Amino acid sequence: MDTNGSTSGNGHETNGRAAVAEPPHYALLKEKIAILKKEREAVILAHNYQEGAIQDVADFVGDSLGLARKAQGTDAKVILFCGVHFMAETAAMLCPEKTVLIPDLAAGCSLADMIIPEQIRAWRAAHPDGVVVCYVNTSALVKAECDYCVTSTNGVKVIEHIPAEQEILFVPDYYLGSFLRAKTKRNIHLWKGYCPAHAAILPERVDRLREEHPEAEFLMHPECGCTTKQMDLADEVLSTDGMVQYVKRSPAKEFIIATETGLLHRLRAQHPEKAFYPASEHAPCHHMQRNTLEKAFMSLVRMQHVVTVDPKISERAVRPIERMLEIV
Repeated sequence: MDTNGSTSGNGHETNGRAAVAEPPHYALLKEKIAILKKEREAVILAHNYQEGAIQDVADFVGDSLGLARKAQGTDAKVILFCGVHFMAETAAMLCPEKTVLIPDLAAGCSLADMIIPEQIRAWRAAHPDGVVVCYVNTSALVKAECDYCVTSTNGVKVIEHIPAEQEILFVPDYYLGSFLRAKTKRNIHLWKGYCPAHAAILPERVDRLREEHPEAEFLMHPECGCTTKQMDLADEVLSTDGMVQYVKRSPAKEFIIATETGLLHRLRAQHPEKAFYPASEHAPCHHMQRNTLEKAFMSLVRMQHVVTVDPKISERAVRPIERMLEIV
C-alpha cells in the first residue's frame, strides 16, 4: 500500500480522507429529488452502505432497523427506502398505511438468501423446545418462522433474555452468531450463512493496516469474516451506527473501519478532520450498489417498485421484531 498520500485506482486517497468525485449531473438530480419529495410528501431513508450521493439527499441515514423506526415516526405518505429488499419489507410491515418504495427491486441480500422458511421448520421439528433467533437481515418469510429478531447492536441483550436452559438456533449469519455465542456463552446452533462483502475483510489486510497506522483505532462489525480471529484485537466490535457514535466520542484521529465501505462516506462527511481506512477496499455490497441516485429519482417520478408484504405473513413476521423491541 502506498502511503505517500497519492490517489489509489479506486478513487480513494491513501490518507483515508478523499472521496470519489460525483458526476456533474448529480447536482441537478439532487435539486429535482428535493422538489419531488415535497410533491409526493415523501421521506428518503438511506442505509449507511448506500453511495454517498444517496446519503446526501436522504432525510435519515442509519442502519436498517433504525431507519424503519424513523419511518414509523414520520408523517410522510411515501417512504423511499434506499437499501436492500428486506429493509424495505421491514418498513412496510411497521408502516402498513404508507407507500414504501425501493429504487431497484433487484437490490436483495446474499446473506438473507442463505436461509429459507423450510429449513427453520426442519430444525424446529428436530428441536421442539428450541428457540429460533434471526438477524434482521432476513426476509419477512423467514422472520415469520422465528421467535426473536436481533440487530448487531442488541443481539447480546436479546440472547441473554432467553432462558438459559433453552437451546438456540441463530440464523443466518455465522460470524455474528459466533460473536453472540462468545459473548453470552450460550448453547447456540450456528447457521453457516455469511455476508460476501464482510467475508472479504481478511485478517492479513487488517494486520498490515495496523502496522502502517499504529495510532488508528480498529473498529469491527461482527459480520466480518475476520471476527473469529481478530475479535479480541479490535478496539470495539460495533454495528454501523455504533461505529458512527463511537467515532463521535473518540479523541482518536485515525480509524480502521472493518465493514462495508459505504459507511466511510458518512464518517468522512461528519469528521473531515479525521482519517478513515477501509479494512478492505474490496468490501462493497453489490446489492446496495444497485441503488443509484438516478434510480432513486425515477422511483419518485413514477412511484415505482412498491414493496409490500402479505398481511398474513406480516402479522407473524412483526412478532419477533416486537419481542426484540420489548427487550431493548
